[in-house]
Amino acid sequence: MFPINRQPDRCGIQHLAARIISGVWIFFKYRAELPQDRCRHPNATPEVFLVHTGCHWPGRSHIDASIKHRTPLPWISLSPPSPFRFRCEKLCPMAASISLTRLSWSTPDGTPLFTDLDLNFTPERCGLVGRNGVGKTTLLRLIAGELTLHSGQIRSNGRIALLRQQAMTHPADTLADLFGVRAGLALLDLAAAGRADAEQLAEADWTLPARIEAALLRCGLAAPIETRLARLSGGQRSRAALAATLIAEPDFLLLDEPTNNLDSAGRQAVLTLLQGWDGGLIVVSHDRELLEGMDTIVELSSLGARRHGGNYSAYRARKDAELALAAQDLARAERLRSETAQRAQQAQERKARKDGAGKRDRARGGAPKILLDAAKAQAEASSGAGARLREARGAAAEAAVAAARARIEILSPLQMALPSTGLAAGKTVLRLEGVTGGYAGQPPIIRDVSLTITGPERLVIAGANGSGKSTLLKLITGQLAAQHGRVDLAVPYAMLDQHLGLLAPEQTLHANLLRLNPAMDGHGAHAALARFGFRAADGLRLVGRLSGGERLRAGLAATLGATPSPALLILDEPTNHLDLDGITALEAVLSGYDGAVLVVSHDTGFVAALGAERTLRLA
Repeated sequence: MFPINRQPDRCGIQHLAARIISGVWIFFKYRAELPQDRCRHPNATPEVFLVHTGCHWPGRSHIDASIKHRTPLPWISLSPPSPFRFRCEKLCPMAASISLTRLSWSTPDGTPLFTDLDLNFTPERCGLVGRNGVGKTTLLRLIAGELTLHSGQIRSNGRIALLRQQAMTHPADTLADLFGVRAGLALLDLAAAGRADAEQLAEADWTLPARIEAALLRCGLAAPIETRLARLSGGQRSRAALAATLIAEPDFLLLDEPTNNLDSAGRQAVLTLLQGWDGGLIVVSHDRELLEGMDTIVELSSLGARRHGGNYSAYRARKDAELALAAQDLARAERLRSETAQRAQQAQERKARKDGAGKRDRARGGAPKILLDAAKAQAEASSGAGARLREARGAAAEAAVAAARARIEILSPLQMALPSTGLAAGKTVLRLEGVTGGYAGQPPIIRDVSLTITGPERLVIAGANGSGKSTLLKLITGQLAAQHGRVDLAVPYAMLDQHLGLLAPEQTLHANLLRLNPAMDGHGAHAALARFGFRAADGLRLVGRLSGGERLRAGLAATLGATPSPALLILDEPTNHLDLDGITALEAVLSGYDGAVLVVSHDTGFVAALGAERTLRLA
């Protein structure tokens, strides 16, 4: 195979001359078919055709068919920006857009996810947010055409490229497979060896290797095109997948958590790329730094979709204002309910007094029976009407309180609570002395690391992808044995890795808690789950069917739900699969956690909220 920086002149000047001549021939042969009123052509389409390599040129058959049926071709202009390249593009393309009309979709078990959803996207940077499980990733897949609509319509004007959270589908896949260019590179090899015929030469894209390299570098990654994806870290695979979407030159980028698993350098490369992106962008993300660069925020919830103009800070300010108003509405509804109940009680007491007076009058016999019976009937009718009115008012007051409380629950971040650890301030929690270690048969990844954590201290482990952060955590917890040095972990601890491997996906939440906490009974397991937002029948849900954020909450419940809580909490990229409300809730939990915290995280907002006293940076 050619190296990644191969250039088109390797195929010979005669091939370049042939391509230039063929491009000029196409233009002069068919220019009579081009519309004269090129800026008002009714059949104009938004596609951009690139003639320079044939990679986007529709081919002679398309042109011949257009002439045969007398269909005017889009107006094109040819201008050679370099000796090796023609660029052919429409002078007046239509603006790219995506329109969703009355879209409805349900999960395989019939649970509605969207009902009559209407949304429009234009060439702007849009952040798509909402709680885990609300359907953000599903919406991207519906727009990209990967899922079938149940009802409604999606209209798109322009090319769309989707970046998924997982870039590797098979361990043997290479960057060439990820980019979908293996056949194109093989054709270039064939041409360079002099074994390609004229038709193959016309299809060869000589700029493909250079464009691949440029896309990778733009995403902060330098790697040969035949590099296996299994040899890249999760963050490197994410950047490679983003680069693969850029090769397609889309009008709209659909990105699903593009900064997950990225180190600081990778995150900055993605943020810089998106800041300079001039097409349409729809990005599902909980990365608050990324969302600060958005033009608009669309929030998905059980109520539908709401668009908020501005970046994340503007969105958050409006959400806080809405929460304050909702709290006022709840207080007002509860006050009205109390007043309604009080008036109903007073009415009942008045009725009881009147009934008593009527019985005494009847007992004395001072009035004719017919008059007493009429008065009794009138009182009963009036009492019945009053009771029905009071019941209606009471029901209305209860409904108002329920609606206000539901609004609070939608707007409020999820609350999670932890019992005290009882960790003393001077207690030595962890001590490493000259620790060196790694994996068997490989050079050590961690070399001569020493540190001490005392009391409820908070420490962040930082470093680039591949620097050994997760390896160091395995050495600390005994999953790997140190080759040299000493590890002294002196307190009970709980560890959550970013993949939540401690949870059995085939078991229910309740069963997982009982398995991981043998001393806990069934009632205690339900109580622990409730503290982390899983109530009643939620405990019977299978872990394998939970969203990423729900799985992390389940992991926290399983490790920290016992009393007392472990004195050391070790977290490996805890915000990777949390939604914004989940991150806010986790930050609130950790602010009230009185034990020690050791965390690996590239989320700058989360690290700032954690209030870490120290950072251990691995080279």
